[in-house]
Amino acid sequence: MGQINERIDRLVGEHAAKLSERLMAHRAQLFPPNASKVLRRFTSGEVAGLLGVKDAYLRKLSLEGRGPQPETGPGGRRLYSSNDIMELRRLLEAGTKTPGTYLPGRRQNDHLQVITVINFKGGSGKTTTAAHLAQKCALDGYRVLAIDLDPQASFSALHGFQPEFDLLDGGTLYDAIRYEDPLPMRSIIRPSYFTNLHIVPGNLELMEFEHDTPRALAVRRGSEPGENLFFTRISDALADVQADYDLVVIDCPPQLGFLTMSALSAATAVLVTVHPQMLDVMSMCQFLLMTSNLLGVVADAGGNMNYDWLRYLVTRYEPGDGPQNQMVSFMRSLFGDHVLNHPVLKSTAISDAGLTKQTLYEVEKADFTRATYERAMESLNAVNSEIEGLIQKAWGR
Repeated sequence: MGQINERIDRLVGEHAAKLSERLMAHRAQLFPPNASKVLRRFTSGEVAGLLGVKDAYLRKLSLEGRGPQPETGPGGRRLYSSNDIMELRRLLEAGTKTPGTYLPGRRQNDHLQVITVINFKGGSGKTTTAAHLAQKCALDGYRVLAIDLDPQASFSALHGFQPEFDLLDGGTLYDAIRYEDPLPMRSIIRPSYFTNLHIVPGNLELMEFEHDTPRALAVRRGSEPGENLFFTRISDALADVQADYDLVVIDCPPQLGFLTMSALSAATAVLVTVHPQMLDVMSMCQFLLMTSNLLGVVADAGGNMNYDWLRYLVTRYEPGDGPQNQMVSFMRSLFGDHVLNHPVLKSTAISDAGLTKQTLYEVEKADFTRATYERAMESLNAVNSEIEGLIQKAWGR
């Protein structure tokens, strides 16, 4: 075998620098001139579908001068921004006798919904699920805060952040949950190009929490009860901004460390993504066993382990795959209603959108084969609608 005549740390560092430089150039090419993302505009048909009204009704509002005036695109198409959609929601909500029809978020005495999206194994579609859920809820009128808790920061990259360039001076959740001189949560939240969606990006700095926590636990011995409890750090940080949001979506790292346990302690709901293959399900079994044991310890120490709901979401599902169908049936027989009714289909539309660091809600329909796009969109909308139903049920509606 050949010998590597360089120190491995230097070689890996060189490769990282080259890759980072190329990714930065790629981002600048995708989103010139300032390398920031801008959301496309939505057709009147798409907006009508989001609002649950007829396209003709939107045209009537426009002709009457009520609500935002759409742009006119090629072929006379009426186009709306995500901010226009929110203005329309406010207008329609003001005219309805059924509260929450167009603005479905929290009302008085409703608690903040905190959904942690987790899996022990990479490649389960965890980040893709979290991103599509956060964006769809924002389009549907919820005030959403999305937190990237994964040091690999794929969720952040999908939303236009390149951590090694954009987060040189911190700006991750670590700043708000560190044990010494934590920053106010509000100071690290960033607006996104989606109206109603704010983001706390991630980077490798999040790993510092994994290193700091054992030291903090050692120092805590003999100190005041409740001091420096790692599992309360995220919930304490969210308490400062909970009035600003209806929903928090947390994209957890694919490991059961202190970050994930703190996120689970802050959660009101848990979404576990599962790729329906034997190795993935076996991995999930180990994850669930470890989670149960560790969270039992946290609960005994006073952590909150009461959830509104826990669901398993089948991802990257291929209906024509016999073994996958057997695995889905196996899961449903074991977990019953804890498995969401709708799966996320495996689709080239979703993966191709990811190549340009976009979700299916961001890309233009014309960029894809119509049947492929509509099939994938129908799958995602069905899943997100089911989750939104669980959110509403948790609020007693």
